[in-house]
Amino acid sequence: MRLSVIVPVYNERRTLCRALAAAAAALPGVDKEVIVVDDGSTDGSGEWLRNTFPGGERLVTSATVGSNDVLTFDESPAEAEVVFKPIYHQRNFGKGAAVRSGFKSATGDVLVIQDADLEYDPADWDRMYELIATRKVADVVYGSRFYGRPHRSLFFHHYLANRFLSLLFNVLYNQTLTDIEVGYKMMTADVARSLRLTTTDFGIEVEISSGIARRRDLRIYEVGIAYYGRNYAEGKKIDWRDGLKALWYLVKFRFRSNP
Repeated sequence: MRLSVIVPVYNERRTLCRALAAAAAALPGVDKEVIVVDDGSTDGSGEWLRNTFPGGERLVTSATVGSNDVLTFDESPAEAEVVFKPIYHQRNFGKGAAVRSGFKSATGDVLVIQDADLEYDPADWDRMYELIATRKVADVVYGSRFYGRPHRSLFFHHYLANRFLSLLFNVLYNQTLTDIEVGYKMMTADVARSLRLTTTDFGIEVEISSGIARRRDLRIYEVGIAYYGRNYAEGKKIDWRDGLKALWYLVKFRFRSNP
């Protein structure tokens, strides 16, 4: 089986190289395509990608961080391969737009979203992937930051908003998920193709969850993941306005026709 890794990027030059190396190293025995979508970055992220992948797609067997934040590749034969696929947006449209572009380009059997800021650790894919591809008991696996794994203590109002949104989601969609705003959602390609995604902003998290929950035939699991959160000085982008939008999206997508 092949894993498609969708990496939305907006002004993540500081962590981008390490994020791609970590994505390539995770699940070492699994073929992967790493689809990197630069969403109109203005901090040099797009330029770094163009310099690193001047020919566009590149097939390698491993990628490591070298000196001066350069991605070093190994192309010798190995058990599994990694294909890097850069995509560039001409301007910033939002995380949802980047995720949608990544989904459209994905060719793998299983998909996962990996933010370029390294708040989430690709090492946590192991248990998620096992449930879908090895044990074959799940169609969708959510990560959860509230299951006792390492979790940086940050803002109480973010925690409160997150728990409230998850509670409201569970009431509206008859679910028991603990962290619907989490960035880690792994799913089969069939599930990804069935989703009707329209949002361009952070509302993509609610829209994905809505589309999944409204399909009553899907087997949904949750596993604990680590969370190395950032504060605003370190580059965190989501704010209170996104929380208000999420409330609207919860209701809007619950009653949308033709899920």
